[in-house]
Amino acid sequence: MWRGGGLADPRRCKLNRMHARYAPSAQRRVALPLSRSTVTQNPHNEADRKAQPPSTSAGYAGGSASLDPSRHRALAETRRADGDELAAVAHLIAAHTLDAYAAAAPNASTANLCDVATGYFMKSDHEIAEYWYRLVLTLDPHVAVACQNLAAILADGERASEAAAYRERAYRIQRVFIEGSGAGQRRVLILCAAHTAGNVPFDALLPSTTCCRIKYAIDYAAAEEDQQLPAYDLVFNAIGDADIAAPLSRRLARFVSRCARPVLNPPDAIARTQRHHTASLFDGLPDVQVAPCVRSETTPASHSALDAQLVAAGIDFPVLARPAATHGGEGLTLCESPAALESWRSAQTEVCYLTAFRDYRSADGFYRKYRIIFVDREPFPYHLAISPHWMVHYYSADMEQHPWKLEEERRFLDNPHTALGERVMKAIAAIGKRLDLDYGGIDFTVLPDGQVLIFEANATMLAHFERATGTLAHKNPYVQRIVDAFERMMSRHSAT
Repeated sequence: MWRGGGLADPRRCKLNRMHARYAPSAQRRVALPLSRSTVTQNPHNEADRKAQPPSTSAGYAGGSASLDPSRHRALAETRRADGDELAAVAHLIAAHTLDAYAAAAPNASTANLCDVATGYFMKSDHEIAEYWYRLVLTLDPHVAVACQNLAAILADGERASEAAAYRERAYRIQRVFIEGSGAGQRRVLILCAAHTAGNVPFDALLPSTTCCRIKYAIDYAAAEEDQQLPAYDLVFNAIGDADIAAPLSRRLARFVSRCARPVLNPPDAIARTQRHHTASLFDGLPDVQVAPCVRSETTPASHSALDAQLVAAGIDFPVLARPAATHGGEGLTLCESPAALESWRSAQTEVCYLTAFRDYRSADGFYRKYRIIFVDREPFPYHLAISPHWMVHYYSADMEQHPWKLEEERRFLDNPHTALGERVMKAIAAIGKRLDLDYGGIDFTVLPDGQVLIFEANATMLAHFERATGTLAHKNPYVQRIVDAFERMMSRHSAT
């Protein structure tokens, strides 16, 4: 869900003020459209991200920024002549910063240059952002924000090993990141796993405009750092993937045992949501089905050993195979035969899940995947994706190209009781109580016989706002209901 795998806290961009300082007085002021501080949580959905064209800015790809201030001043003039005022300001800031470092000025700082890089990062101009972040780190190798955001850029570009190195470097430097400090803001400590993906996407749930977000990379922090944290009102455990949380279980338990404030989504509740526990978790609930699943810890020594795993779990072919701690269909493969599964599994070195595949097509031949979000065990409809393919994702289902799909989704969002029926909604209410998370959700379908087939149930469910002027803007009022419910829940817990 967090592609870069971190929890960075990039600085709010100050280019409006910087432009006034560095641009000629006759030039018009220009500001980058930044609204909030984030790094690994994309402000748009995956469909939007995939649709964005690659950077077309010349002169940045694969190159290192010059350490010569005069070179940047010359580039500023070139960019200004080309009509790119933002780039001109960026190069002037670089020149000013390099001057300060060359003179060993006591106030020399990369802060403004880091703001430039973050501005481009937030605009998804990753090629340019990388160029400036690398200059920042050349001048000051200890800027955690630059390391974090550069790691996110590299991970997005499938440069995994380099991304991991910068991520490691970032969290060795800094573990606590604070966003927002307005008087009267609720102060929420967010427990995060910095070294990998697996955190609950919380941008919408905990807007930095109303919450002071204290993000704590607890997997990198020593136990004594727990006692040195800024004051907070409550804790939200964002380490929502049970596979990611498992190695941290003792560390998290120790934190909770010593924490005097309420903890939302406590680690022991998260631990029950591993995929191979889902069937037993919901066992006995009327009108609820879960396909059998087994956790494959190591590559089986032989075909017969792999077959024995499946037989013991009651799994027949076809089989869905996926690496552990992955979401969004990453690495998910449908194996139609024992030979296909054996070939897939032999290529994997990590823990995997093997799940029986259920053909869940509706009568019209389409596959439907619904998402319900639970806030304090209460269900809220979030989306419906309809696809001709068994692997259903909103961004690949071409929802926006088919008005009838959007209309069916609107009916579900507006009144799920009417769209799905009281029997289904009664089953969903029971699922929410059994799941027993302060925040979580399920992806599911409704089978022809009226039963609910759960695909997954955990805390890592994404809920985010769409662009107000986009085709999917109809979803935003329903997202707001989820956010409002989360705020009410926090208010209740903060009062205790």
